[in-house]
Amino acid sequence: MVHSTLNPALVSQRAVQRLPRWALLLFCAAYVLPGLFGRDPWRNADVTSFGYMAAMADGRTAWWMPTAGGMTADPAPVAYWLGAIFIRVFSPWMDPALAARLPFAMLLVSVLALTWYAAYHLARTEAAQPLPFAFGGEADPVDYARAMADGALLALIATLGLLQLGHETTPELTQLACVALYTYALAASPSRGRSPKLAVMLGLPALAGSGAPCIALALGLAGSLVCLRSAYPIVRRFAPWVMAATVLTAAIATASGLWTWQVGSYRTLDSATAVARQWLWFLWPVWPLALWTLWQWRRHILNRHIAVPLSCAAVTAAASVVMGGQDRVLMLSLPALALLAAFALPTLKRSTASAIDWFSVFFFSVCAIAFWVIYASLHIGFPVRPAQNVIKLAPGFVTQFSVLALVLAVVGTVAWVWLVRWRTGRHQHALWKSLVLPASGVALCWLLLMTLMLPVLDYARSLRPLVTRVALHVPHTACIAAPRLHRSVWASLEYFGAFRVDGLRGAADTDCTYLLQPERKAGKHPAPPGWTLVARVSRPTDRTEWVAIYRKPPAR
Repeated sequence: MVHSTLNPALVSQRAVQRLPRWALLLFCAAYVLPGLFGRDPWRNADVTSFGYMAAMADGRTAWWMPTAGGMTADPAPVAYWLGAIFIRVFSPWMDPALAARLPFAMLLVSVLALTWYAAYHLARTEAAQPLPFAFGGEADPVDYARAMADGALLALIATLGLLQLGHETTPELTQLACVALYTYALAASPSRGRSPKLAVMLGLPALAGSGAPCIALALGLAGSLVCLRSAYPIVRRFAPWVMAATVLTAAIATASGLWTWQVGSYRTLDSATAVARQWLWFLWPVWPLALWTLWQWRRHILNRHIAVPLSCAAVTAAASVVMGGQDRVLMLSLPALALLAAFALPTLKRSTASAIDWFSVFFFSVCAIAFWVIYASLHIGFPVRPAQNVIKLAPGFVTQFSVLALVLAVVGTVAWVWLVRWRTGRHQHALWKSLVLPASGVALCWLLLMTLMLPVLDYARSLRPLVTRVALHVPHTACIAAPRLHRSVWASLEYFGAFRVDGLRGAADTDCTYLLQPERKAGKHPAPPGWTLVARVSRPTDRTEWVAIYRKPPAR
């Protein structure tokens, strides 16, 4: 038990007014639903993972270790199973890309919900409660916990890293849900009976099955230590469950061959500073709030409301550093950092909260105005320059108009204006008020991107245009060798073009009659021996990377 004079939180009852549930649900809907419909899987990790799922659903590869272009996928079967099952269940009534995105949208919803409940349970602990007032009027414990949970959820939605990677169909989103489930298990261990036990026994093994067994093992060891050092006897009795889940995770990973080791390197100072710059924007705005929490609550580091999220954030952030600064691993720290950020809210000064508000108003309003200007230029021709720039960057793009997209964008923009006016009113005292504008600004920009800008974004980031250009020179029944191309290109050729792709064998030993090789536009390479150049194609928005198409003449 921590002495009350060391507690930095001083919160009145009017400061813990609830964020209306309908408003919170609208926040989540505006964040999760845009981007779910009306687009292709985008290049790199998104379309690569989808390619494995589609191949599994179509019976073109094994379910245990799927392949694309003959290359085995990374050992993350749980994520691929989810997408493949939904494709199989909803085909042919639903587009496979949409069907594959459905379970991952549910996973994103679960991350938001689990973060809320983890914050709620941590804020209910005795050490996390604010100081009592001499003459009453302090915050009710339940209302305080709900306000802190609202703040944690808003902090998570406001993070730029989750916005970038949280809407893809990749194993990392499955890992994020597992980490959030594990964090909830530790947070709720004193008060929820069987739920935390089931959560920890599911979360860690599923994290290993999603491609992160080492992180699962490290989280289990850190969580066991936190539980053993707890002042709550019921939490200390939870430690054997965490240990059992850790042992089970290690056994499953060993039996299934899921162990992977990815150690990065920092050869130059620039590579190290690049990671630091990545953290600054990827973890914004939770990292300054989390640091403020650690300073203000520094005498409470060993208490559960700080120790639980700090241990989870430390493990996942350290894993990102060890693996060369991978942002997809760093994303796993976001729920824990959002929990830490929430505990900064009772100690924030009014000037700091005002600075956050005005920065959010300026930054996100400028972004929204830019989206509307580009949209107006594309559809009504004024101003002229933005449309010219779009056509220059995306040659061949044809403008598409959607009434539904326009209505949704207008509603979102009006809601933003109303929120700004509401938040800047001097009568607002709620704890979570400082995070309303950052979270709603992120949701607004994502909504505008996925409505006003979606056609041009889909044209620029989908590999369908490249496959369409390849199909002009290669018959659909042909086999294509492409050992030097990215896996995302293999997956796109197999799905969009229905080609058979050999990604393992090169020009000298492949049985395929067509060969695709990447080339720089400035340096055209001679054809490999025995091959004839057919054409050079590229994505419409790529001016540096070209794909050379070669054909093997028939044997005489």
